[in-house]
Amino acid sequence: MIRISLKRYHYRILAALHEFGPASQAQLGRRCRVDRSDIVAAVNALVAEGFVDRSPDPGHGRRNRVTLTEDGLRQLRRMDELLDRAQDDLLAPLSAEDRRTLTRLLGQVLAHHEPG
Repeated sequence: MIRISLKRYHYRILAALHEFGPASQAQLGRRCRVDRSDIVAAVNALVAEGFVDRSPDPGHGRRNRVTLTEDGLRQLRRMDELLDRAQDDLLAPLSAEDRRTLTRLLGQVLAHHEPG
């Protein structure tokens, strides 16, 4: 199997499939904020790795349904562990209360800049 270099949007796709279940490529693109022109290539790469399955949606003939595989779930968990370690290293000088405050403040900034 070809090894790909996973990108942030690959993580977002795997995480969205884990959290929300199977979805069309269009739904994944919107949910993960991956441009329509890039979602097909991203899903193709994840299919090639065996992290997701893509099959025709039985309810809609022109739509594909993307599903997280067991290998994809294992990859997501590995990525979560790496991200947790990186976050712990980055935030090491902050107390637990300071971390909560930082998270709350960053959430406010992100919410302010949400589209729509």
